[in-house]
Amino acid sequence: MEPLYTHISQQYNVELEDIRSKVLQMGGLVEQQIEQALNSLVHGDTSLGEAVIMDDTKVNKLEVMIDEECSQVIARRQPAASDLRLIVAVIKTITDLERIGDEAEKIARMAVRLAGEERPKTNYAEIQGLGNQVRQMVHDALDAFARLDIQAALNTAREDYKIDQKYEGVMRQMITFMMEDPRTISRVLNMIWAARALERIGDHARNICEYIIYLVKGKDVRHTSLEQIEKEILGRERR
Repeated sequence: MEPLYTHISQQYNVELEDIRSKVLQMGGLVEQQIEQALNSLVHGDTSLGEAVIMDDTKVNKLEVMIDEECSQVIARRQPAASDLRLIVAVIKTITDLERIGDEAEKIARMAVRLAGEERPKTNYAEIQGLGNQVRQMVHDALDAFARLDIQAALNTAREDYKIDQKYEGVMRQMITFMMEDPRTISRVLNMIWAARALERIGDHARNICEYIIYLVKGKDVRHTSLEQIEKEILGRERR
């Protein structure tokens, strides 16, 4: 990760770099939670699911720690312009990362419940496929944050549409399973909640991409279509 800050005060540079580094550390932990929660579900590993549930406290502690560091920088340095945007973007980003961790914990809890039930013939392939897409989106969003790459952020945000489509397909399959065999209702309802949690993680990853664009360009693009962002913020029409 290349240094981004060249203030006269070397200590100020260190403080900003430390905040950025801790955000990526928190993101790495959240990525791990998603992966472990999915593996717990697919392989029926209750110990792995319980580990994800326990690790949620680590994510929460990091959020509080980073939030406190941001507050201290605001109080001591009175940041302006891009530095202030960084602090605002970080505070928003860690909120979404914490919520991603909460959703991963929900999946882990569903995995623990489902471990004791009969496994479907598909071995949760539908959830696994959706989960892999979501996990990659979170990874790409964090990579874009590390590089402050707004084109990568825009490309990653666009993946949320594909995830929503995949989620709708999974929901249709789940409803079909319940209609064909009412004995599966209990298991399928847990699978539906897990799928819903994954879809929400995709929404949070998109939010992070929007914060990157705000940080670099100084423009709040929430509730703005991707086409409008590309036209107005990046200054070009899609081809």
